[in-house]
Amino acid sequence: MIAVDERLVRAPAHLCFRVAADVERWPQILPHYRYVRFREKRGFAQGVVEMAAWRPFGGRLRYPTWWVSEMRGDPDEPAVRYRHVEGITRGMDVIWEFHPEAEDATRVRIVHTWSGPRWPLIGGIAADLVIGPHFISAIAQRTLAGVGREAERLAGGRGGGTAEHPGSRRAATSAERPRSPDSRRHVGSSEGADRSASRRDAGTAAEVERG
Repeated sequence: MIAVDERLVRAPAHLCFRVAADVERWPQILPHYRYVRFREKRGFAQGVVEMAAWRPFGGRLRYPTWWVSEMRGDPDEPAVRYRHVEGITRGMDVIWEFHPEAEDATRVRIVHTWSGPRWPLIGGIAADLVIGPHFISAIAQRTLAGVGREAERLAGGRGGGTAEHPGSRRAATSAERPRSPDSRRHVGSSEGADRSASRRDAGTAAEVERG
């Protein structure tokens, strides 16, 4: 199983890395994370880390997940790597990649690679059809969204990051689109009409008072 999830974040790569690698803060910025704690910490983003998260299914229905990983963050690359050593996902390799697309935009990508649980015959099928899409990617997408929002907030707050499938592009919202010259003229003519109407009303009132 190879699962790839990515998100365009409007923040520089070094800032995206910092938020993604500072996993002890995740429960503060990611509502679906129950806790994150290091069993063995060797430095920033280095060591053996235990994580627990909820997988929401809508309404009050949610499923608890848990795993332990060897974590290694490299700010120079930048990248964050995990090797799951306990939990149902034992043996899974995870890498967070940070690809600059502009001075203040980064494509953050999470790649999960796993042969599946050690279940006879059905382990690989379970990973491909159930665990991968409905748990691993589902949680990863929520994590990407939260990490992206926090990185953008720290970068100056430009609004939420944009989740994109490869090759897709988001259409600008009405708030983001520049107004066309026609729309500006329309607004201006409407304001002028209102001012003319106000002057006419004032003149009529003055004539009534004089009469």
